Amino acid sequence: MNITLSIPDDIYIKMKKYREIRWSEVARQAIIRYIEKLEKGGLETTTKEILEEMGEEFKNSLKELSFEKAVEGYEKTRDAEWKRTYMTQTD
Repeated sequence: MNITLSIPDDIYIKMKKYREIRWSEVARQAIIRYIEKLEKGGLETTTKEILEEMGEEFKNSLKELSFEKAVEGYEKTRDAEWKRTYMTQTD
């Protein structure tokens, strides 16, 4: 089976620098690992893991975030997730 992936232009340019890498194999392995995690129920990620992945610059930007902006961001995210879930269930 073949699938098509959408890759942002900046990532595509970086991928082109490493022509020796079989990117389809990288994607295949990532999909396999993800499915294994799903089947084991291990997709829960801690806040600490997410912050570490986002990097120091993101952590520092959070320190400057006001409570009001944080609540506003939470509400937007909650509403978007509700819409996404609702649309998925009605399709």
